[in-house]
Formats: sequence, C-alpha cells, structure tokens
Amino acid sequence: MSTTDQTTPSPGTGPAANEQTRGGLKKVVAASMAGTVVEWYEFFLFATASTLVFGPLFFVDTGNPLDGIIKAFLVYAVGFIARPLGGIVFGHYGDKYGRKHLLQVAIVLVGATTFLMGCLPTFHQVGYLAPALLVFLRFAQGFAVGGEWGGAVLLVAEHSPNKERGFWASWPQAAVPLGNLLATVVLLVLSRTLSDEQFLSWGWRVGFWLSVVIVAVGYYIRTHVTDAAIFKETQQEIIEAKGAAYGVAEVFRRYPRGVFGAMGLRFAENILYYIVVTFSITYLSTQLKMNTSNILLLLLVGHVVHAIVVPLVGRLSDKAGRRPVYATGAALGIVWAFAAFPLFNTRNEWIILGTIVVGLVIHAFMYAGQPAIMAEMFPTRMRYSGVSLGYQVTSIIAGSLAPIIATTLLRQFDSWVPISIYISIACLITLFAVITLRETRGISLQSVDDADRRRLDEERAAHHGA
Repeated sequence: MSTTDQTTPSPGTGPAANEQTRGGLKKVVAASMAGTVVEWYEFFLFATASTLVFGPLFFVDTGNPLDGIIKAFLVYAVGFIARPLGGIVFGHYGDKYGRKHLLQVAIVLVGATTFLMGCLPTFHQVGYLAPALLVFLRFAQGFAVGGEWGGAVLLVAEHSPNKERGFWASWPQAAVPLGNLLATVVLLVLSRTLSDEQFLSWGWRVGFWLSVVIVAVGYYIRTHVTDAAIFKETQQEIIEAKGAAYGVAEVFRRYPRGVFGAMGLRFAENILYYIVVTFSITYLSTQLKMNTSNILLLLLVGHVVHAIVVPLVGRLSDKAGRRPVYATGAALGIVWAFAAFPLFNTRNEWIILGTIVVGLVIHAFMYAGQPAIMAEMFPTRMRYSGVSLGYQVTSIIAGSLAPIIATTLLRQFDSWVPISIYISIACLITLFAVITLRETRGISLQSVDDADRRRLDEERAAHHGA
C-alpha cells in the first residue's frame, strides 16, 4: 500500500475526485462533532449542576456552601475515574471492531444515564440513597464519555490528509466547548425564566431530560459514516492473524513513551480548562457574590470564542508545528494563573469576561493539536487504546481533582495564590513533556504503521533465529 494518506487523491484523479474526498471528510467531521457535542453537553451539564444545585439537593447542609460544593465535586470526579476504564474497554474493542460501532454505543449509554439523573430523588426525599444513585449514574456516564473521545477524534484523524490533520482533527475538540455552550445556554435560560425555588425544585432536571432529543440526533448522524481505509486494512490483518496484538497491554509494552508522553501533554491542559469553566463559577459566586445567571452568561461568551479559536489553532499546528504551538499554550498558562484572580477581584464584568476568554484561548493552544499529536504517536492497530489511555487516565489526577483541589485551597488559605501555584506547576510538567516530544507535523499514519510492522518482523526474525 502507498504511504499516501487515505483521503489524499492519487495522481490523475482530478479536482472532482478531490472535492468528493473533501466532502466525505466533512461528513466524517460532522458525524464526529454531532456525537461529541451530545456527550459533552451532558458531561458539562453535570459539572455546572455540581456547583449550582447538587450540593444543597443531594448532601447534608453543614452551613458552609463550600462543603456541599466539595462533596458534589467529589461525585463529579467519579466520572473522571470511570473514564479510563471506558477508554480501555472501548479502545480495545474499537481497535478490533471499528471506531463507528463503539461510538454509537457510547452515545446511547451517556444519553440514558443523563436522562436518569434528571429523575433522581433528592437527599430530603430518600436520604443517602440519593447521592448513592448519583454516584452510580455518574460512573456510567464517565465510562461512556471515556470511550467517546478516542473514537471521535480518530474517526477524523484517520480520514485526514497528512498536511491538514491538525486542522481537521481539531474540529471534534471544538465540539467540546459547543457541548459546554449548549449546557450553559440551557441552564442560563432556566435560571433566568424560573425563580430560585423553581430552579432548585424541578427546573434543573429539564436540562438532563433534554438529552434524549439531542442523543437521537447525534446517533442518527453517526449511522451515515464509515471507518477509514487505513483502519479497515489493519483490521483485516488482525482477522487474518497476520498482524500483531492490540489493546492496553500491548500499547504499554510497545509504546510506553507514547502513553506517558500523552499523559504529560494532557496534564496542564486538563487542569487549566476545569479551573476556567468549573472552578471559576465557584470563585465568582462564593467569593465575589456574583449572580449565577451573569456568571453563566460570561461563560457562554467564552465558550463561543473557544469553539471558534480551536480550529484556527489546529490549522496553526499544521503550519508552525505541533511542539511550538503546544509549548506556547503551556507557557502562557503560567502567566494566566497569576493574572486571572486579581483580574476577577476587580468585579468588573468586562474584565472578568476578558480573563475567561483569554484563559480559554490559551487552553486552545494546547487542546487543538492533541488529536493529531496523539494519533501520530501510535500505529493503527492500537491507536484507539493508546490515545484513550493517555487522554483519560490523566483526567483522574488532573481535571477531576482540579476543582476539588482549588476549592480546598481556597477554603484552607482564603487566598488565590496557592491555586495559581498549583496551575503553574501543572504547566511546567506539560512544558517538560513538550520538550521531550518528537515533532510529527505532516507525518503519514501509514508510515507509522510500516515502522511498526518492520519492528515486529525484526522481532519475529530474531525469535526464530534464536
């Protein structure tokens, strides 16, 4: 097989074939984004609800609102703990049976669990059974989301031209702020049209119930795409027992540097994002006493800008390289960490909006190129497992704990400085990971597979020779 990427027209096919190929790629991008918007709408709906309603509704009132928020964030973290397990299971079977089929399973599972969350009784109605059920559903939701990301981005990355992989594969990343945007819009409308008593009583449930409609749309769109040719070839090799093994154990044995490198890249990006979009709600509402709907409106604008910037940065990573773009984001994250909270403390909503937007733009410099970078680290036979593992395991010690650590530091020291130090340390870890990274801009995924096959052939030859 040629090392030419599957979506790149072969010589002589002409502009018509090129346009047809580009049209097919756009269809894949749309299918990937549709499902990803759904998945993250539901995941971030839970995040926002953790700050606004889960604390008082599902836990004992201690008199300090931060205590309830911390407990809600601990349940929120359960989803992150489940995500690596979902990544392992979905990655294993996604490498064997295909990205498309596993993505359809993921979207149905996350939709069902989210709808059921909207039906849960509160602590005042059933006592400790309420948080127990919330934990169970959150785990199932996190399991599904854990399998979603790897399949969604690989569906696009494996269809993309070599020189434009950063741009096209960044579109599913843009779907994340769009999902967050949708969740914010729903909660904003509900909080502005209902009284506080109505919102806490039943209004918050509407956002969870709406997941049924959104899931149906996403599932339908995903039925109209197919896996990339490069995956089908590798799948056939596995079926015919000509290829090597796949799955988590194999990726750790063969490509441990890729897994740990992906974790390092993910660390600061994941922490920064949840500080900006989740902990900022806590800080602005509890410390500055800002109105909830005003905070959500500021975040709404931030999500719009974020969704627009992500593909632009993806394009930049194709032009300037993966490493310099990512390193810029990590370095600027340190600056933002120490500037953000003094700017929040001005209480000027325009300044606060600018601070949130800048934080999300900085995040985009790390986030946009992740699918391309991670896809280029692993061969096709274990790519789903590799990227899911590197991406999702990090979320346990990064994004899941970030709001908890930040809220605890705020409660303990009554100061933003320890939080800024925490963010900066994370950025330094990611900068180190970037420095050790090999530049892969424009590389052919077929060449990655060919190198993997040569390595296996050499090992088999050495084994037989022995």
